Amino acid sequence: MIYGRIMTDHVPGEARLPQRRNLVTEIPGPVSRDLQARRERAVARGVSTVLPVFVTDAGGGVIVDADGNSLIDFGAGIAVVSVGNAAPRVAARVAEQASRFTHTCFMVTPYEGYVEVCEELGRRTPGSYEKRSALFNSGAEAVENAVKIARHATRRQAVVAFDHGYHGRTNLTMALTAKNMPYKDKFGPFAGEIYRMPMAYPLRWPGGPEACKANALDLVKSLIHTQVGEDNVAAVIIEPIQGEGGFVVPPDGFLPGLAEFCREHGIVFIADEIQTGFCRTGDWFACEHEDVVPDLITTAKGIAGGLPLGGVTGRAEIMDSVHVGGLGGTYGGNPVACAAALGAIETMAAEDLAGRARRIGEVMLPRLHKLAETYPVIAEVRGRGAMLAIEMTRPGTLDPDPATTTAVAKACHQAGLVTLTCGTFGNVIRFLPPLVIGEDLLDDGLSVLEDAFSAVCG
Repeated sequence: MIYGRIMTDHVPGEARLPQRRNLVTEIPGPVSRDLQARRERAVARGVSTVLPVFVTDAGGGVIVDADGNSLIDFGAGIAVVSVGNAAPRVAARVAEQASRFTHTCFMVTPYEGYVEVCEELGRRTPGSYEKRSALFNSGAEAVENAVKIARHATRRQAVVAFDHGYHGRTNLTMALTAKNMPYKDKFGPFAGEIYRMPMAYPLRWPGGPEACKANALDLVKSLIHTQVGEDNVAAVIIEPIQGEGGFVVPPDGFLPGLAEFCREHGIVFIADEIQTGFCRTGDWFACEHEDVVPDLITTAKGIAGGLPLGGVTGRAEIMDSVHVGGLGGTYGGNPVACAAALGAIETMAAEDLAGRARRIGEVMLPRLHKLAETYPVIAEVRGRGAMLAIEMTRPGTLDPDPATTTAVAKACHQAGLVTLTCGTFGNVIRFLPPLVIGEDLLDDGLSVLEDAFSAVCG
């Protein structure tokens, strides 16, 4: 049953929905509250919700709830609908594929769409070497399979991950993920042979950003040598810009140096580009910013315009080291999801969404920096392209301030702006608008953010 609006014939979201914020009830409104009561009776408590408004429509940079409110979307489904919800090319390809067949299992009777997506991944990801890809259902599955492939190829077991990293919620990826609550608490025991290194986190590095740039790489290499042993390491996995951990951007030189260290010691360098990939940071992939070429790259989120799909792409000799039947899954590379991916990638290329991400950064960063100058609670503005964040601390210290962070986010929600928090300490507000968002809507969203800071911190 659809609440609170009159159904109309469906046409692509961007053409159908007014691109403006419009509140007709409080947030959440009465229909959403009724639906929330039903949710609480039917859905497990462990499944969280940031903002309990029930969506009936979405497109471009807005989402419309069951009460008829139109909210600005600065979350994009956690960087998933970068091409917008109901993007025309995605919707058309999905509809056409669904009318033909929705599933056969690629491991039983294959289909061209899976191959086409793998060909696109080979063309788009960094590196001119011969590549192979395998498709899965999610980012966590992609990471888990990348680790399997690296271990099989190297005949080694140890995997190095980083403080503040997030790689998923399956058993192996929980072991790789740094943050305990809510992702790991009392879900153990976890997979073994996982070793965690300090992340090059400029704001929080002892001695500050310059010390981080000078010392972080050497420290990581030393710890791997003394605590693990290079010859025991199958893979090093890292997000080029950390996502859930707080949009931490390592200093220039750290990622290239880490990749070179891996090459020197026969270690598979895995770039987890699940949140950073597909134009989000202003390049097709964040590794390109410093010409880093990973051995394996994991993708998901923005790959398919909202349908579940993940992938591992990498050097042919590494990917092909796994025996036939060693990779796969019943739904991996589902034909409808593959059709969506082809529509999303076509949209990114045709509309230069990497360039659009850079433009979003150009619009947002000056206003975020002005906010930081006005409100000392903002310790840092960081990120790249359309993957930006502000970290909040008690003024004059590095003590996290999650309470103010939550209060600002809540004020944004009540005014019709969807924002997300993140960070190991829960003190970061992150901004991930759809890359197709209009600049008027972007400006309005930033004004809502400014008003929220004024109300909470003024």
